[in-house]
Amino acid sequence: MQIKEMFKKSITRDIQGVVIAGQGEKNNIATELEEYVVTPELQRHFADFFSAYAKGVNGETTKMGVWISGFFGSGKSHFLKILSYILDNEIIGSKHAIDYFFYDKKISDPMVLADMQLAANTPADIIIFNIDAKSEADGKSNKDAIVNVFLKVFNNSLGFCGAIPYLADLERKLSEDGKYEEFKETYQKVTGHDWYSERHEFLSRQDGVVDTLIEMGYMSEKAAWNWCDAAIGDYQISIEDFAKRVKSYIDRKGNNHHVVFLVDEIGQYIGDDSKLMLNLQTVTEELGKECKGKAWVIVTSQQDIDSITKVKGNDFSKIQGRFDTRLSLSSANVDTVIKKRILDKTDTAAQTLRLLYEQKATIIKNLIVFNDGVEKKLYGSDRDFAEVYPFIPYQFNLLASVLTSIRTHGASGKHLSEGERSMLALFKESAMALKDEEAGAIVPFHRFYDALENFLDHSHKGVIIKAYDNSYINPDHKEKDVFAINVLKTLFMIKYVLEIESNIDNITSLMVDNIDDDRIAVKSRVEEALKVLMRQMLVQKNGSNYVFLTDEEQEINREIDSQNVEIAEVINKVSEMIFEDIFTDKKYRYPAFNGRYSFSFNQAVDDRPYKASQNYDIGVRILTPWYEGGNDDLTLRMMSGQKNEVLLSLPNDAAFLEEIRQYLKIEKFLRLNTSTQLAKYETIKEAKRVEMRERNANAKLYLTECMKEATIYVNGDVPRISGKEVSTRISEAMGKLVQTVYNKLSYITAAMGEMEIRKMFHSSNQMNLGLDDAEANIHALDDVLQFIASNTRIHIKTSMKTVKDRFMKAPYGFVEDDVHWLVARLFKRGDLAFTMNGVSVNQNNKTEEELIDFITKKAFVEKLLMEERIRVNEKDKKAVRDIMKELFGVSSSAEDEDSIMKNFQKYAQNMINEILRLEPEYKKYATYPGEKVLHSGKILLEEVMQIQSPLEFFQQVSKKQDYFYDFAEDFEPVKIFFSGEQQKIFARALDMLAIYDDSKTYIVDEALEKIVADMRHIVRQDKPYQNIPKLPELRSQFNEAYGKILSQEEEPVLDAIHHARERVLEVLNTKEYAASKKKKYLDLFKEIQDGAEKCNNVSSLRSFADKADALKIRLMNEMDALDRQIAEEKSLIAKKEAEEAAQKAKEEGRAVPIHVAEEKATYLKNTKNVTIKNMTRTSSWRLENEQDVDQYLAKLRQVLLEELEESDIVNVEF
Repeated sequence: MQIKEMFKKSITRDIQGVVIAGQGEKNNIATELEEYVVTPELQRHFADFFSAYAKGVNGETTKMGVWISGFFGSGKSHFLKILSYILDNEIIGSKHAIDYFFYDKKISDPMVLADMQLAANTPADIIIFNIDAKSEADGKSNKDAIVNVFLKVFNNSLGFCGAIPYLADLERKLSEDGKYEEFKETYQKVTGHDWYSERHEFLSRQDGVVDTLIEMGYMSEKAAWNWCDAAIGDYQISIEDFAKRVKSYIDRKGNNHHVVFLVDEIGQYIGDDSKLMLNLQTVTEELGKECKGKAWVIVTSQQDIDSITKVKGNDFSKIQGRFDTRLSLSSANVDTVIKKRILDKTDTAAQTLRLLYEQKATIIKNLIVFNDGVEKKLYGSDRDFAEVYPFIPYQFNLLASVLTSIRTHGASGKHLSEGERSMLALFKESAMALKDEEAGAIVPFHRFYDALENFLDHSHKGVIIKAYDNSYINPDHKEKDVFAINVLKTLFMIKYVLEIESNIDNITSLMVDNIDDDRIAVKSRVEEALKVLMRQMLVQKNGSNYVFLTDEEQEINREIDSQNVEIAEVINKVSEMIFEDIFTDKKYRYPAFNGRYSFSFNQAVDDRPYKASQNYDIGVRILTPWYEGGNDDLTLRMMSGQKNEVLLSLPNDAAFLEEIRQYLKIEKFLRLNTSTQLAKYETIKEAKRVEMRERNANAKLYLTECMKEATIYVNGDVPRISGKEVSTRISEAMGKLVQTVYNKLSYITAAMGEMEIRKMFHSSNQMNLGLDDAEANIHALDDVLQFIASNTRIHIKTSMKTVKDRFMKAPYGFVEDDVHWLVARLFKRGDLAFTMNGVSVNQNNKTEEELIDFITKKAFVEKLLMEERIRVNEKDKKAVRDIMKELFGVSSSAEDEDSIMKNFQKYAQNMINEILRLEPEYKKYATYPGEKVLHSGKILLEEVMQIQSPLEFFQQVSKKQDYFYDFAEDFEPVKIFFSGEQQKIFARALDMLAIYDDSKTYIVDEALEKIVADMRHIVRQDKPYQNIPKLPELRSQFNEAYGKILSQEEEPVLDAIHHARERVLEVLNTKEYAASKKKKYLDLFKEIQDGAEKCNNVSSLRSFADKADALKIRLMNEMDALDRQIAEEKSLIAKKEAEEAAQKAKEEGRAVPIHVAEEKATYLKNTKNVTIKNMTRTSSWRLENEQDVDQYLAKLRQVLLEELEESDIVNVEF
């Protein structure tokens, strides 16, 4: 049975494959309605639409926006036309449009049919149009483009001139005034031409319009010309005014009249223009607000409204509210329509096909397979096979994706971009191509290209046209059905489709054209065809995928291929990919001690290091198929052993190198070439960037697989590697290399660090620092000590940096913490001596924290020098211990020299501190005993404290051990003296001697002098410690003898104080202020008397008599001053009273008595108090004869006369 005989309806019948909104003749419309397939999906869409539309018929609603979405070719434009037919409900053929749905039972739900009948019976103006076709050439640049198009089609629907809105306004006004028919007739009479045929040429027909308006008497000549002038200017109408104009029209029509705008391809027209999107939203919103459901806006778009508003952002959130009815046509709807309208089989054909499938099911399943991970629908059953034959189920979705991608990427010509090609037509034409084939033939995917070719742009179809003229591709010069060109067509079809990968297996499945094809043979033909196409640069290979190239892409590829990329550049990129993406470890972590040891390694590919300055002990080298050195097994074994490297010899598959080479060529082309002369250059350039990323990914994938399969050489051998992944394999090999190169790393038996160093320095038992009572890391300690000792023997001091450089490299590989601990342990053990800036550094002159810092901190890595330490002999060590016991009273338990020295200096410093504390005592009493002992001892101890070298310390202390013993013997009684009662007794004796020395001029007492001599003898001894017990008794005797003398001296002093006090009181009692001054004066004299009674010094005691005499004179003078003050105050008062009396007498006319003023005047005499002692300026007179008496009296008389010259009264106190 031939394929053309299988269908119920002839496959060759005329079916309109071009569906254009607003076009169609009556007979074609009748066929459309008759054959229109209402799928279950469309049943729902009809129900949703007419249910919403009924709300505007039965009442009012603002929800009058409908958004119909579907992929390119899905039938959305057809659906829009069907809606327009139903709403218009004209008689088409022999019946109304709605009857095609009633009588043919396309709709089964009576409720939906009722809503459809309601809509069909409601009068309406149906305005259906493709907005891009109706828009002006530059319309999109206008922010009001949408409303302008709506106004244009609205005017056209009313018979007015849509192209010239001013003219349409005139026509509308004439119509409203009932003058429009008259205008047309008058224009015909005036101009001799029909108005409709000439109105579009208004600019050149203005005279006729003006004459017509004047002839009608509708306007004056001036008004008519003014209107013409305005009509050729820019026309502006707000969306609100447009909505009101529609509302006015609906109101005039009455009878529940509706206006329906059906707008095809609104999504393509708006694109990414937010202004147009918002303009559409506002138009819909205003029509809803003004017309209340009597005006509808129904639009189609490839994108559904939710995806548009989500992509565009918050600005479009309102538009969703304007299009509440949203209908989306899916691919399932297209499948059903195609099966029903084109592929519906006769019963015989269906049975034949079912039987054929049962026989060939397994063959078919193995024949058509896809391997890109994206599901492709295949035959599910014999019934499925019969329904879609001669097509394959995957072709429905794939072709839809192809149409969308071709349109999106600009591969379509004008007609396809305007939506003039439906899926229905493509399947029909593709099936027609096989109409004469027998059952078993199936439509290969390239057949769809033939149905599309006339709708494609030249840059794409031109490639295929020229391929027919290429002798390499078409050696037989066939005009059609060239296998290589069919492969090329297939690659073009899927070029921009993401749902399928263009690898050989998938291309083979797409090329199958009969269920009896041998897949292996087809695949082989595909491979050969691809090779030819690639050589002709019509196709390029990206990884495992093959890509169709347009003319521009071919030109670009030729330029890319001409770019020069050196092998070194490719290897550098390989290195980067390996060491930055695939094997990213920069260090190998040795598994012992929880990864404490990590080793940096050199990285190289072939003979090229990955990065400069690589100088590590070990390395990893990758050998590619381009490696020019020896790559035989023996050579590679030698290389791995000599260079301490892990070698990975990759398999001889250079695919990854070619991918990288092509990647670099593209990268260089994009970087250096800025030409924009080629059409679509930017688009192609962006595609090349994508290709770069794909090639990079492919190269990485291929290279990773090669590294998994690589042969690994380590230590001159090919070891057994258990890991499968790249990182695991290399790490395992590195572990074997490290064990060989760092063969002394095992010397570290315990992981030590700064914490252990601190414990070591703070521990009292320094010899018990090992692990399980055995010295930890003993072999490492031995090697470090041996290295430093060898330098010491040649008089070289070793820095910490030198030690690290030695032991952190092969064959040791220690970490810094290891080296720090080893050095610290040797130092603490006494095996090493430190110097810093030429000065010895040890535990005695530096704190533990300072020593730890010197060992561990980077700042000292070159400053800290070390050498093997010379040991102190036991004799000197014993001498120091003995002195410590004798001098400090302590025994040293430490064994190491530094600890002994440190302890000695610590106690020495304590003793120096004690001496410093005692020294100020000698400032109080210079005659305290032991000052020389303390001074000499301090010098001795300070000399020891200055010594930094342990060896010198022990030698010096041992040399001066006699001095230390003498000091220990002399210092003990000094300590006892200051720490006990001796110091107090001694001090009191010194105080008594000082009192005696101060008063001895006035004392004549032999017994007292004997006591003082005995006391003075004791306190002047260098070592008076044995005689100090005698001092208490001598002090008692001194007190008794001295007390008697003091009592004798006290009596005349107290008498003098008494007489002075009585004299003052005698004078005070005569004064009017006696009561207020008496207590004060008595207290002053009592203070002097108390001091005299408490005084224990004869010399001081006598001075109290003079103090009392001086106080007497001071108080006498004070009273004289008070007397004068009082007299002056009284004199002032008297004077004032006299003046007042004189004034009063004068006022009364009486004479002022002279005696009154005289009586009131008072003369105040000046008195001076002096003592006879002050007058004579001596405390005694020596008289031997009368002449001496006269002489002294004459002097006294002279002094008295001098005093009288200064004062009125001189009061002499005796």
